[in-house]
Amino acid sequence: MNSKWKMLLLTSFALLLMLIKYHSRDHEAEEPQLSDWFNPKKRPDVKTTDWFAPIIWEGTYNRQVLENYYKRLNITIGLAVFAMGKFVDQYLQQFIHSANKHFMKGYSVIFYILMDDFSKLPPIKLGPLRTLKLCIIFKQHTWKDLNYIYMRNFNVYILEHIQYEVDFLFSMSVNQIFKNDFGVENLGKSVAQLHAWWYFGHAKNFPYERRSKSAAFIPPGEGDFYYHSAIFGGTPGEVLAFTEEYIKGIQNDTRRGLQSTYECYLNKYLFINKPTKLLSPEYNWDLNFRTPPQIKRVKIAWQSTSI
Repeated sequence: MNSKWKMLLLTSFALLLMLIKYHSRDHEAEEPQLSDWFNPKKRPDVKTTDWFAPIIWEGTYNRQVLENYYKRLNITIGLAVFAMGKFVDQYLQQFIHSANKHFMKGYSVIFYILMDDFSKLPPIKLGPLRTLKLCIIFKQHTWKDLNYIYMRNFNVYILEHIQYEVDFLFSMSVNQIFKNDFGVENLGKSVAQLHAWWYFGHAKNFPYERRSKSAAFIPPGEGDFYYHSAIFGGTPGEVLAFTEEYIKGIQNDTRRGLQSTYECYLNKYLFINKPTKLLSPEYNWDLNFRTPPQIKRVKIAWQSTSI
């Protein structure tokens, strides 16, 4: 009888230690408050949001605070890119090469390349913690819009497996080159890219969809910022929600005989569903233009092109 009681006490004590350890670890992994790592007062020369979402500019953030948090979580980040035709030949290799060097260094990353012809894949050498997954693009003869084709396929792949493989997911245009580190300060539930050109323009001139019958409609006089479609990210669930809203919107507009741009649908979604983190024009700057004083360090260079 005594031995049974001793065993019961030892088991209870072990369980108690496990609970203490669990709660201690849970407390240690508590997400930092915004004020712990972000200080907009260091950049009084740039804009802020009305809903307290940070705009990431050089000098406003302390990456190390976030590193201390995310390193304990063992996260994986996905980066999806769409490449067809001339975009494969001209941009894909340098995009992946620069992303391999600068995108989420020190973290597990999966590059998802959506393309229609795997035989055109250029030689790609990846570093540690980097994985590449090819996703075939299935075309629909009734749809010619490349953005729609990409989003339909991207939606399927998120549902099938991507949402189970990564903690955060970004979709980026292939005609970009990473110039500096793209780190964990850019992670969030919903991450949007401020359009570098329109950031310095007047809100009344933003090229929103103004036709009231369109699913992308934003009424005159309304709207916060104009967002660039080159980068959108967040949790897999949030990215999935946008793809579904975009697909529904463009299909409804097509039935009405309307046609709008992918970027307008994105802006409508972000107007209704405010992003929790915004990337400054430093993350999408065309080096062909004179760099304004607000941009201290170009993180991603945009290469202007036409389809």
